[in-house]
Amino acid sequence: MPEISLFYGIRVTMYYTDHNPPHFHVEYAGMKAMIDILNGYVMRGSLPNKQIKLILAWCEIHRDELMQNWELSKQNQPLNRINPLI
Repeated sequence: MPEISLFYGIRVTMYYTDHNPPHFHVEYAGMKAMIDILNGYVMRGSLPNKQIKLILAWCEIHRDELMQNWELSKQNQPLNRINPLI
């Protein structure tokens, strides 16, 4: 599971073998969630409200890059790092 970004203690990863819809995984302080890329919502799991707001804002800013990584993952290609939220 390649790490594609890390900011404010939030680790963002994407799996090569994941299923549709396009999504990514986040971890923060032992909590985990899956985020839908296209619609920007929590599909599964939970994080504190502050971290949810941060990750959804980051998703909005980097949606195109996230979709590029999703397509790369389906082709088993190396994923690109995505700039953190600062």
